[in-house]
Amino acid sequence: MTTTDQPSAAVRSRQSFEETLEASDRRVAEFEARNQTVIERLQHFLHGNPTMVPVIVLLVSVIAFGFVAGDRFFSAFNLSLIMQQVSIIGILAAAQSLVILTAGIDLSVAAIMVLMSVIMGNLAVSMGVPAPIAILIGFVGGTAAGAMNGLLVTRLKLPPFITTLGTWNIFFALNLWLSGAQSIRSQDIDAEAPILKLFGQNFGMFGAQFSYGSVLMVLIFGALWYMLNRTAWGRHVYAVGDDREAAELAGIRTNRILVSVYALAGLVCALGAWASIGRVGSVSPQSFYEGNLQSITAVVIGGISLFGGRGSIMGPLIGALIVGVFQSGLRLVGVDVLWQVFAIGWLIIIAVAIDQWIRKVSA
Repeated sequence: MTTTDQPSAAVRSRQSFEETLEASDRRVAEFEARNQTVIERLQHFLHGNPTMVPVIVLLVSVIAFGFVAGDRFFSAFNLSLIMQQVSIIGILAAAQSLVILTAGIDLSVAAIMVLMSVIMGNLAVSMGVPAPIAILIGFVGGTAAGAMNGLLVTRLKLPPFITTLGTWNIFFALNLWLSGAQSIRSQDIDAEAPILKLFGQNFGMFGAQFSYGSVLMVLIFGALWYMLNRTAWGRHVYAVGDDREAAELAGIRTNRILVSVYALAGLVCALGAWASIGRVGSVSPQSFYEGNLQSITAVVIGGISLFGGRGSIMGPLIGALIVGVFQSGLRLVGVDVLWQVFAIGWLIIIAVAIDQWIRKVSA
């Protein structure tokens, strides 16, 4: 045997070993799959497809309430009304999702949104600033508010929960100070800056009335889905949420990613501020006071893990729709508002329990 034959023989030997190892792994996997129970297979399927849980819940809810409430539930008016009602909370849930994917939480999303709506309204209506410029300033302000949250979390190493709890109070106080705790009336907005109510306008489609705010919500989720699933930035966001230390060792600038996530969440909140003016019809410093909790509810029900790094951005959209379907269906069958809240509370607990059960696959 010549010396030139030896490397090729070594290569063939290594290839043969790798093929044997792959075949062995494949047989082990097939054996394990054959010995899994139906429940274990379901658990593995849901672990790989976390969005399927809220999809199943939504379909079951629609069928159940359609059966109980009848044609009233499936009317074009009611279904479009559900979309309109969840549009603002859905936008807040999109912002919240970005932060939760990084294993954080943002308790200030609703405060940022209301503060930016007050800024837009005061500039355009009370101070005579052209409405497009007032809206642009609101976008810049929302991005800056989110970036401030991110800098506090990354530079001062503060827990996201405590940080955003503090900034929630700061933004809420600024909101009351700038507005003087007074609302800007719908008539004044119509007279000075009607474009602020753009996303409250409706258009007809298939016999139903949809608001431009609902379209904005869907477009925001679509854009975020693309960013998270088709860009390097999105892969880095998931990596940071899954294991921040491992992401740093892999060369990802985790602090920069976190600041960008919080800043983008602030921008989404500013978009929600513009949409909320149209939805409410006025600028109220007291509106959407429970928006933080409602956004977290949509995220949890939507299948995004509170531990970060797992879940689809489309899940919170489905989660918001589930909440809307439950509220609409229970209202149509005459259930008191108190028990509607009771039912949503159980939905949250069940969603977290399912998430914990699914996570056991990777334990």
